[in-house]
Amino acid sequence: MAGPIRIAGFSGYLGDRRSALDEAIAGDPVDVLIGDYLAEFTLAMLSARYRNDPSRGYVEYFLEQLRPHLATIAERGTRVVVNAGGFNPSGLAEATRQLVTEAGADLAVAHVEGDNVLARLDQLQAAGHDLASMDTGEPLSSWRARPVAANAYLGGWGIATALRAGADIVVCGRVTDASLTVGPAAWWHDWQRTDFDQLAAAVVAGHIIECGPHATGGNFSGFAEIPGMVAPGFPIAEIGADGTTIITKHSADGGAVTVDTVTAQLVYEIQGPRYLNPDVTAHLDSVRLRQVEPDRVELSGTTGSAPPPTTKVALFAPIGHQIVTTLYATGLDIDAKVALIREQAAALLAAPEAELDVSALGTPAEDPQRQWESTVQVRVMATAAEREPLQRLVTGIGELYLSSIPGFFTDTAARQAPTPSTRIDYWPALLALSTVDHVVVLQDGSRIDVGGPALTEKAVQPEHPEPAGFEPRTTRRVPLGRVAHARAGDKGGNSNVGLWVSDPEAWPWLRSLLTTDELRRLMPEAKDLEIVRHEFPNLRAVHFVLRGLLGTGGSSNLRVDPIGKAVGEFLRARHVEVPQHLLG
Repeated sequence: MAGPIRIAGFSGYLGDRRSALDEAIAGDPVDVLIGDYLAEFTLAMLSARYRNDPSRGYVEYFLEQLRPHLATIAERGTRVVVNAGGFNPSGLAEATRQLVTEAGADLAVAHVEGDNVLARLDQLQAAGHDLASMDTGEPLSSWRARPVAANAYLGGWGIATALRAGADIVVCGRVTDASLTVGPAAWWHDWQRTDFDQLAAAVVAGHIIECGPHATGGNFSGFAEIPGMVAPGFPIAEIGADGTTIITKHSADGGAVTVDTVTAQLVYEIQGPRYLNPDVTAHLDSVRLRQVEPDRVELSGTTGSAPPPTTKVALFAPIGHQIVTTLYATGLDIDAKVALIREQAAALLAAPEAELDVSALGTPAEDPQRQWESTVQVRVMATAAEREPLQRLVTGIGELYLSSIPGFFTDTAARQAPTPSTRIDYWPALLALSTVDHVVVLQDGSRIDVGGPALTEKAVQPEHPEPAGFEPRTTRRVPLGRVAHARAGDKGGNSNVGLWVSDPEAWPWLRSLLTTDELRRLMPEAKDLEIVRHEFPNLRAVHFVLRGLLGTGGSSNLRVDPIGKAVGEFLRARHVEVPQHLLG
């Protein structure tokens, strides 16, 4: 088709604001609307619904988002692509067809399936696929848990195939987040499977818009300078035939698109310069960004290579139970007060196999003017194989008012967890792409086997040596965030964080400052972890992967920030020596 394709997002995760599709329909014209609903933990939650009721297992509120706009979508010829199918894409596709019929709209609905490999786990292992953990290298057979969800990440060619076959709405399960963009771009421009540079550009564009307002000021360390932050808008990617892309947004919506807001999303939840996808390996270190107009950032120079021979499989399993309760400590001797609460909680739990974490959040002011300036929250979290010790703990905490620290209180208006909840563990594995079914089911029930890539290549992250020192004449000790932005995220048990500077003059200093040893100093919690460091000169960014910071994943660790979203902001608060000339 002539000209670039305009792809607009309207969901970045399960639970994102429900009005986003309304906003996109009312916004600037686009060719394709995409909705991303699945995070690593979401499928496990949806699978529970599916097990209880086989007619469910998908994101049900997508139907309510879609219902009012079916006639408009049909009239405009807009395509809609979502991964809201979750554990049951065929069920959501059928429910969508019912909505279309009720609305009298002329829209064809297709779905993509094959990602769910749960029923094939024994067969795959018997055939020699050990589904080893990407974190530990141990085979799946060593995992004592029984998986309740196992979904392989599919690429974008199923989506492209469905669109080429005439589908107006394409429902997917666990495709990669970027595939929601890659598929429509490949369809629009009639790309081939070996057009790796173009496919890589679409992967990068998809990565940027997949998290919605992340690219327009949401979760951005420079948020104070972004207009309309009460409701930042959703982004749009304009992707040309050669892969050159403009990231923009609906003109009437809040937020902004700048080189820094785009950089923030580029370094989010990556594992290094090589960004692996089932369709292509994108080389993120080749990407160049340029502000061409207000709210229009150009992405160019992206290169790609053949995809890896494997794709990721996300497995989840229940491994016991957990509970969290909170109380407060005020005034003097906070450390001693928290220590007593910890001892009392441990005595109440009285289960050798259980895990207990008691953390004080915050630091009281030296001379407080208000009670809350001298108060910290004390979070008590525990896990155990059985529910009984945890129930004993939460009941016992409620009996400590007369026998614990001075000033003991809880927020009685806030709902505390009354009973333990199921604890879910995560197992990331790799599976040969050749073993994964990738099938499109069209409106009439006909099935198209998409197949795998003809050419694959094992990707290896480049190694970047530690930098030499930087000796400025005069420095001032200030928070790192006075000169640097940061964005942190998660991939299973690993936390990643990218730090970058807007000022080109600050780049030599930043890259020399942020050595692996310096990161260990800035973040003592990570001092004993394996840390991988990379540089992105085009972005003026240093990127770290903190292996194991999040345990085995956000669904099962005991951290207060379980998926590491605030790691970057913590690092920006640390004080470092900054060259005086960079501080203005």
